[in-house]
Amino acid sequence: MKFVLYTHSLQSDWNHGNAHFLRGLLSELQSRGHQTLALEPADGWSRSNLLADQGRGALDRFAHDFPGLTSQSYGEGFDHAAALADADVVLVHEWTDPGLVAALGRLRRAGAPFTLLFHDTHHRGVSDEQAIADLRLADYDAVLAFGATLKERYERQGWGRQVFVWHEAADTRVFRPLPEVEPEADLVWIGNWGDGERERELQEFLIEPATKLGLSGTVHGVRYPEPALAALARSPLAYRGWLANADVPRTFARHRMTMHVPRRPYVAALPGIPTIRMFEALACGIPLVSAPWDDAEGLFRGDRDYLRAADGEAMTRHLQALKADPELRRTIAASGLETIRRQHTCAHRVDELLAILVLRGSARVRAALAAIEEAA
Repeated sequence: MKFVLYTHSLQSDWNHGNAHFLRGLLSELQSRGHQTLALEPADGWSRSNLLADQGRGALDRFAHDFPGLTSQSYGEGFDHAAALADADVVLVHEWTDPGLVAALGRLRRAGAPFTLLFHDTHHRGVSDEQAIADLRLADYDAVLAFGATLKERYERQGWGRQVFVWHEAADTRVFRPLPEVEPEADLVWIGNWGDGERERELQEFLIEPATKLGLSGTVHGVRYPEPALAALARSPLAYRGWLANADVPRTFARHRMTMHVPRRPYVAALPGIPTIRMFEALACGIPLVSAPWDDAEGLFRGDRDYLRAADGEAMTRHLQALKADPELRRTIAASGLETIRRQHTCAHRVDELLAILVLRGSARVRAALAAIEEAA
């Protein structure tokens, strides 16, 4: 089948963590013999900022790191109906312009044979409800929400026809252990500042514990304001800015431990949804300590797959223990990696997607899936 993905950007992961999962999703679909195409706006915010921040070479990394994936940009006058003429499944990410979301729904209502899915991986469902309420999703075959609490919000508000939970996951083609790389520093944090949504948490769980313990380490991410940069400069951690996603596994391997610091809207209103970096870090086999979040769906085995820190003092104790105890690091890392490989890879999510298509797919898609099943 042919899968077409509307995304804010596949080429750029500058402040755009969804690109990590979506690249892995398309790669997995291709490995199973499906065709894929990503469509992204020519003036996308992430892509434009990556060019301004890092230059053309950083954008060229996409073709080098993901040579099998194809992304096409669109602007005014682009013929979306023609681009989708041979599509079987069209997956529309929630960063897509609302006018285009509606136009794609009209194509489906007018008889387009593809299955049309809306994919939500953001907290706007609770932080900006009107933006989601204004989207015209009645003609979409289903909504894919990246957590049960978001699914429940869609159902309660009557957004969309049928909603399924579809978590993000680790692209294990990229995110994997690199045992040949020796650690050379203690702690690494990879994440964007987040518009102040975790400013207090990063101070309590990252900067203060690292300073108290004198941990060597590195911070990667973008959109750090001057006060944040000044606070990092006073700590033993070195700020290194943007990091290409394909370079993350090696960066993890060069450090002894990392941490998960979720944004406040997810902790307060959307429990059960970790950041994509938690999946990816565990997939790389690095021990992780998490700031508070409610694993409401039981995605992981708390205190086995990762250590839980209720406050900054607990974070300090956990980091100190991990630094001092190689066996503890090995045990935590092995457990987290096992859970990822058992249930949180892009291959698992493709299996879930195909199961959803059996239930909600158009006649053409269900016939194609039946033929695939019969051939197998």
